Amino acid sequence: MTTAAPSHEAMADPLAGAGDAPATEGRRIARALLRDRGAVLSTVFLGLVVLMAICAPLISAVTGHGPNDFDPAAVDTNLGGLPRGSFGGVSADHLLGVEPQNGRDILARIAYGARVSFLIAISATVLTTLLGVVLGLLAGFYQGWVDQVISRIMDFLMAFPALIFMIAILSSLPTGDRSVLLVTVITVFGWPYLARVVRGQTLTLVNREFVEAARASGASTGAIVFKEILPNLRNSLIVMTTLAVPGYIGTEAGLSFLGVGVTPPTPSWGQMISSAVSWYATDPMYFAVPGLFLFLTVLSLTVLGDRIRAASDAGEAS
Repeated sequence: MTTAAPSHEAMADPLAGAGDAPATEGRRIARALLRDRGAVLSTVFLGLVVLMAICAPLISAVTGHGPNDFDPAAVDTNLGGLPRGSFGGVSADHLLGVEPQNGRDILARIAYGARVSFLIAISATVLTTLLGVVLGLLAGFYQGWVDQVISRIMDFLMAFPALIFMIAILSSLPTGDRSVLLVTVITVFGWPYLARVVRGQTLTLVNREFVEAARASGASTGAIVFKEILPNLRNSLIVMTTLAVPGYIGTEAGLSFLGVGVTPPTPSWGQMISSAVSWYATDPMYFAVPGLFLFLTVLSLTVLGDRIRAASDAGEAS
């Protein structure tokens, strides 16, 4: 008995499953992303930024410059504190230049600022996802007065101009651990948007045949929610959480830029951009470096989230 040789497509695809087993959803999305140049470039850049954030102490140890270490020799007091040398003081000692007047190393502050941005954005995304999924499932599954109460809370929070109220709340709160305050405020105003999507999709699923069959078989409420409904929300949740992270990074940077977010001496990209505004004409590198990192990070996360959404939609269509 002879066996057929594997096809060229199967041999060329390192992510293909063994034998004739169908590819999982994760593998199918991964293959689609690997064929997309924008997704690959975004992933590479995000990997670099995340690596910088994780290795921030190592970067400071290797370069010999911490995020708050002053280097008076790197600035020229006769020129009002402008960095010595070209391109904002870029040199072998300071790879991305230094801040005017104080000579703090921009590379170290970018690395530590990435830590702050990702920590706040990911923490806020996790909390908003948990709240949004739980409350959205409750509203869509039980309906009735439960749905009315949760929906009215969502309407109430979504009616506020979120950014203005974030500024007002953070301005009135005492300084302390600003990262915790930022995560809390972002979560309070962020969860209703995800909860509304989850509620709508739950309403469409709760009366489907497979849910009714589970009820008829005597399945518990927990089994119906976690085994029948929640798995069908997986793709939407992945896409929405992926797109939430860049939004929260931008929110943190905006609040820090306005002076109500992360406060000195803790490094923050938004805070660095705010400090650089008065120097962009004489030292454009001080403005360009954190601005470029913020722009490319948000762009990469947005592109990656959009590509994941497209790949997920293509799988559902097929």
